[in-house]
Amino acid sequence: MKRVTMFKLPGCPYCKQAEEYLKNLMEKNPEYRAVEIERIDETARPDIADQYDYWYVPAFYIGREKLHEGVPTLEKVEAVLKAALK
Repeated sequence: MKRVTMFKLPGCPYCKQAEEYLKNLMEKNPEYRAVEIERIDETARPDIADQYDYWYVPAFYIGREKLHEGVPTLEKVEAVLKAALK
């Protein structure tokens, strides 16, 4: 299993939406609960955020591979979790 890094901003409605999708998916599929997600507030940790290539939040990575950036959908967030389980 791979660890997911999620970049977000406080007050971002899309980040909040992505968190809701994560919560709902983990409630429906207990397998997803095992995925470790490191949440990084880019304003609090610009030293880390500046090392990654993205423009919009939320942004999801596994290692250095960007899996999603910007407006989330349930399907896109689930694809991130599925990729982490491979």
